[in-house]
Amino acid sequence: MKVSFIRAFVPLSMLYAVFAITAAAQSGRVQQTPTPTPDDEIVRVSTEEVKLNVLAFDEQGAFVKDVTDHDLIVREDNVIQPPSSVRRLPANVLIVMDTGGEMRAVKSLDKTRAVARSLIAGLRGDDSVAIMTYADKPEMLLEWTNDRTAMLTAIKRSNFGRSSAFVDALKLAKDFFARSGVDNKHLVLITDGTDSTAGSSAKYDAMQALLTTDITVHVLSYTQMESDDIEPRTKTVTNTPPKKVLPDEVAAQLPNGARDTATAPKMKTINLDRTLIRKIKLRKADLDASQEQLEKLAESTNGEFILPLSPDEMETKAGLVASMIDSSYVVTYMPKIPVTPTRGIAERNIEVTSKRPGLIVQSKRKVLLKVGQPQ
Repeated sequence: MKVSFIRAFVPLSMLYAVFAITAAAQSGRVQQTPTPTPDDEIVRVSTEEVKLNVLAFDEQGAFVKDVTDHDLIVREDNVIQPPSSVRRLPANVLIVMDTGGEMRAVKSLDKTRAVARSLIAGLRGDDSVAIMTYADKPEMLLEWTNDRTAMLTAIKRSNFGRSSAFVDALKLAKDFFARSGVDNKHLVLITDGTDSTAGSSAKYDAMQALLTTDITVHVLSYTQMESDDIEPRTKTVTNTPPKKVLPDEVAAQLPNGARDTATAPKMKTINLDRTLIRKIKLRKADLDASQEQLEKLAESTNGEFILPLSPDEMETKAGLVASMIDSSYVVTYMPKIPVTPTRGIAERNIEVTSKRPGLIVQSKRKVLLKVGQPQ
């Protein structure tokens, strides 16, 4: 029976702990019987060392800097697994900047650049950063470095495009991490999560592929801002004024008649272009679906999902993502527990808690193991 692993995770409750798991497959043959018993469904799995990125805070919410293996309790399927090590490691952060989209309204190149700069400013000096951008296609602007000047220079090289190759960007990000061979991996998406060409199944597959890795995904999402902006235009008749053609300061300089026309209140807008309305509705539906997908992806990898209501809020909260990235310990242990598959899928439930007074650690994760068929 061949055993391979798919890692999928449930969201944290309090402290957004980030887990990473590395598992090794073991293959062999089992004796076939005409009528299997419950014991025949148990698959003995010997795994390599499991790595968990765990946040630790005191009762005031400040990061605790002196956590040891004696402070933590690791339970796997309610069986205590003594931690073998507790370490702090520099983070490896891949920033992916969404710089495309024909129908974008709020998303701008300047703001996306500003969010990326804010994130970098909040990271520790020994963290390594790589930068990718995507519009018509994904492009690596910078590979791993802790040179802040190089990071900011790479951000300046980003450009907008008409398309959004989101799925291709996720694939490239996954492959880049795999080639790098680094630990403590963090993928930060500054995006609305829509794709101009890839279908929903391709998008789902790309996101699921990330769940088979130990990459933690954080999202700074444009979806709510874009959806709020486009919603009034999904209706044939709306009381929402159309977008201003001229800024107020320009309209104020027009002659009296033209100024009055430009500044007059617009109580109703009627749009008879049903093709355009249908296109706008599809865009809004795509944004709403993307918001749900991005949130689930972040939660499933125990990352941060930030849903700002303004571009300025997005820039401000990039610092929060940076602080969470840099507030984790790497906890390791060696599990040797049999798993019971159901329809080819076995589950492991992992929880980390604290036994030290004043130290708050609460981390939960569900690991799914895909069990193959006998050879």
